[in-house]
Amino acid sequence: MLGKYVLLVSALVFIGYGLVSLIDPAVPAGLAGLVISNGDAYAEIGAMYGGLQTGIGMFCLLAVIRPDYYRGGLAVLAIGVGTLAAARLFSVLVNTETVTFYTYGACAYEILTALLSVVALRQAGISADPSEQI
Repeated sequence: MLGKYVLLVSALVFIGYGLVSLIDPAVPAGLAGLVISNGDAYAEIGAMYGGLQTGIGMFCLLAVIRPDYYRGGLAVLAIGVGTLAAARLFSVLVNTETVTFYTYGACAYEILTALLSVVALRQAGISADPSEQI
């Protein structure tokens, strides 16, 4: 049950933030303190913050609905969001500039999501046989 909650919350967060970012890339850029200086930057923010996050959210939603995607969805969160958290934390530690609540909040969400995904994945048992029921 933990895994389904983690996947559902992640689906809502990723799809919500992704769609906002796709519709108006200036929103995530402004929150992160980024400057969109040209069309390439606009497309990059729209793709990475908008398209990729919406896609991850949709996969998480699929993993809630379809048992054969459940472990894969949790693995995406554990590995993908876990390495995102590690990279963000590393960047904070090697950076001499101060960071804002945006970075601390994102890091906290990412660490919690990755840890809960690992716990849920362990509870579900790691198996290569997708026909096993959850």
